[in-house]
Amino acid sequence: MKLTFLGATGTVTGSKYLLQTGSATILIDCGLFQGYKQLRLRNWEEFPVAPYSIDAVVLTHAHLDHSGYLPLLVREGFRGKIYCSEATFDLCKILLPDSGRLLEEEASHANRHNYSHHAPALPLYTEDDALRALDFFVPIPFGQPHTVATGLTAQLALGGHILGAAIVTLNDGQRTLTFSGDLGRLNDAIMVEPTLIQRSDYLVLESTYGDRSHDPADPAILLGQTIRETAARGGVTVIPAFAVGRAQSLLYAIHQLKQRGEIPSLLPVYLNSPMATDTTALYRKHRKLHRLSEAECQAMCHAAKIVNSVEESIALNQKQLPMVIIAASGMATGGRVLHHLKAFAPDSRNTILFAGFQAGGTRGRAMLDGVESIKIHGEYVPLRAQVRQIDNLSAHADGNEILSWLGHFSAAPKQVFITHGEPAAADTLRRRIKETLHWPCRVPEYKEQVELL
Repeated sequence: MKLTFLGATGTVTGSKYLLQTGSATILIDCGLFQGYKQLRLRNWEEFPVAPYSIDAVVLTHAHLDHSGYLPLLVREGFRGKIYCSEATFDLCKILLPDSGRLLEEEASHANRHNYSHHAPALPLYTEDDALRALDFFVPIPFGQPHTVATGLTAQLALGGHILGAAIVTLNDGQRTLTFSGDLGRLNDAIMVEPTLIQRSDYLVLESTYGDRSHDPADPAILLGQTIRETAARGGVTVIPAFAVGRAQSLLYAIHQLKQRGEIPSLLPVYLNSPMATDTTALYRKHRKLHRLSEAECQAMCHAAKIVNSVEESIALNQKQLPMVIIAASGMATGGRVLHHLKAFAPDSRNTILFAGFQAGGTRGRAMLDGVESIKIHGEYVPLRAQVRQIDNLSAHADGNEILSWLGHFSAAPKQVFITHGEPAAADTLRRRIKETLHWPCRVPEYKEQVELL
């Protein structure tokens, strides 16, 4: 086996791993780079190998930093199969076309307002590209080895991060290689725990929160406090949220807060993300992948008023009353939340509340770091609203939870590769694993190749 790290090195985005054996070439994950411009430019580079030479793709989960490059891969000639869990396929049916549509809208907006450095601005891919990519998906069940290429099987185990998230173990008959994907929390309010893995010759391990521990306090307490204080000032709480996973956690927490009387029952709450609405409905279909009962799913689905049309979205920005708006995207990199930030960021009565990891180079990270203005659609918008973060609403295991998960291996892997983390997080986790478990462990570089003997 030869493994090449084509993404998620030195960053939490762009997850792509090229695995080559004597008889097959496959990709594990096929994600978009996000954040800093020098990372985003990688999305436009020629793919390191001819897409038509790749036999298959295996996805750990549906988030765009793991799946969002697929439409481009197919457009450039990939004709193999894309293997994933059924729930991941269901989510990709929502996420990928939406991504293509947003890319088209952003290019169109840039052309209309003449703020692109390119003439004309073009989308990385289109909605039609994404729809074509869906034709290559093949859902496979959890817990059963499945042949994905000549001489190579893949087995999915529950990852606990979002619906359908998987830990992927590949086997060529001589060695095994496991990809953690994004590991979920050990005691998440909604998602089940990650499956414990007993043994693997090699392990590719995420490290998003590898250098920190989540606050053990109930995140709903800070959520309720922020909403109450903002409403008391007559302000609006705008929550940029990932449409898959984070939006549902927020809706469930808001339902609980209203039920307990910790926020006003009549306070308007809006979910301004058709994609998040469609995703929430999937929790009913995939009941075995989370902890919620049918009644709790129903309550989560009705915790907010759904905003469907663009006209309704625009109308929210004209409302001068306390309310909560949940809108994608989670790092404020695109989507409808940008229009809400333009409307509400300049007013000190309002609060921008982030509920997940903010990668370097994103608007979310810049706002948390204290910038005085943010650039949206080619214009600088003053940032006078309060900016807060609920760090422990994350769907990623923290450093302690990752070490706990690793502690159930019956034998040390030959090598652990630390990926999907910014440099400090990845190196901290590497050091902890070496000092605690005494396993061989390293942080690979972008495009580095290693032989797996």
